[in-house]
Amino acid sequence: MTIGRTISIYLPDANPQGVKICEFFDSIVKAVSIPRAKLDAGLKRPELEQPGLYFLIGEKDEVGKPKVYVGESEILTTRLSDHHKKKDFWNQAICFVSEKNNLNKAHIKYLENHACEQAKLVNKCTLENSNTPTKSSLTDQDRDFVLRFFDELKIIMATLGYPIFEQTKRSKKNTYYCKSKDADAVGEYTEEGFVVNKGSKSNIEETPSIQKGITNFRANLVDNGILKEEDGVYVFQEDFTFSSPSMAASVVLARTANGWIEWKAERNTKSSKTLDDVIRKKEE
Repeated sequence: MTIGRTISIYLPDANPQGVKICEFFDSIVKAVSIPRAKLDAGLKRPELEQPGLYFLIGEKDEVGKPKVYVGESEILTTRLSDHHKKKDFWNQAICFVSEKNNLNKAHIKYLENHACEQAKLVNKCTLENSNTPTKSSLTDQDRDFVLRFFDELKIIMATLGYPIFEQTKRSKKNTYYCKSKDADAVGEYTEEGFVVNKGSKSNIEETPSIQKGITNFRANLVDNGILKEEDGVYVFQEDFTFSSPSMAASVVLARTANGWIEWKAERNTKSSKTLDDVIRKKEE
């Protein structure tokens, strides 16, 4: 049985687009989310006068991944002020501190390294860090403390709309297939979108009637190395999450497509139920 959690979100100026203070009822982890346009107000928060980990978040790139910079500071206000002057890409800062003010320099250096490594592993953002930060040496007790801190941190990040540390939940019962000409793709319908699996094949030649937006998106996937030409087909070099089943099917089939019909529950796609049959008609 899943045990629920409660997160409180406090709006200091009653503005849902402004500064947010987020914390669990049963944890020392506290987050301060600051839009860059509200940085002056955010820097007045007393929580930022202590050591912590921070994330600078920018717009999504051509394939839908947000740009993220991970950093640490013993005084967060000073570091954020410096980034405001020197870094252009970001529009949101999310800072994490301890309610008990018991994070030290070694803790936050370890957290900085771990966050970068996890972001690379999950691959749902584009890291702006030029180098992976150095991992500090900790006792077993301190290491366990900061890893528990990180587990809470990533839940708050996802709650604020940035699930950059959340591994996509996979299940064979949610697996679907899409085949046509050279295309032969396997994907999963998940709570985050439609995931096309690494190794799936996509047609290269596009139909004349394909929508321009799909053509541009396919080109961006190629430019970013997510699709790579191999033996006359495009092959997915990594698992990739699409915003909808239809965009996933359109990229795979190289034409405008209705993904709810094109994704089938069995490899023998001619006789199989569609995603629409399994999900939407079942709900009805």
